[in-house]
Amino acid sequence: MKIEPAGIEVPDGKDPIFYVWGEMVPGIGVAASKFAQSVYEHSTLGLREFEAARLRIAQINGCLFCQDWRTERDGQKVEDAFDTAVEEWRTTDAFDDRTRLAAEYAERFAIDHHSIDGAFWERMNAHYSQQEIVELSMCLGSWISFGRLNHVLGLDSACTLPSHH
Repeated sequence: MKIEPAGIEVPDGKDPIFYVWGEMVPGIGVAASKFAQSVYEHSTLGLREFEAARLRIAQINGCLFCQDWRTERDGQKVEDAFDTAVEEWRTTDAFDDRTRLAAEYAERFAIDHHSIDGAFWERMNAHYSQQEIVELSMCLGSWISFGRLNHVLGLDSACTLPSHH
């Protein structure tokens, strides 16, 4: 099977994600996969701000896979219209200050990190602890990197997450 647009050849019967991430470059892919998974397993951020930031990055990256995914914690997921609220993070009434800031930070981090100024950090520090800011920043880095990788290589349309099979 050839994954478009990158033209990556995946042997018949192989799951594209597992093949590309796990078999093609095992020294890098397995470590990257562990980092990507740790963002979900060890996050201390609230579900709404976590998902607002994650979905904003997915929208910016254009990753179909990431836009369809909804993080679940303790049987809870964000509401169905949450992705629309994320697109409209500036004006939606569905977000509290932390959630709105998470979406804004994600957008600035991904599109124009040079625009992150003292005034923005004052607002962030009023709503997030230093540890939460570092955690959110690491999450954003993971989502930008791996979401773009999946989209650029065509993996986002060639497969589904194992939990969706």
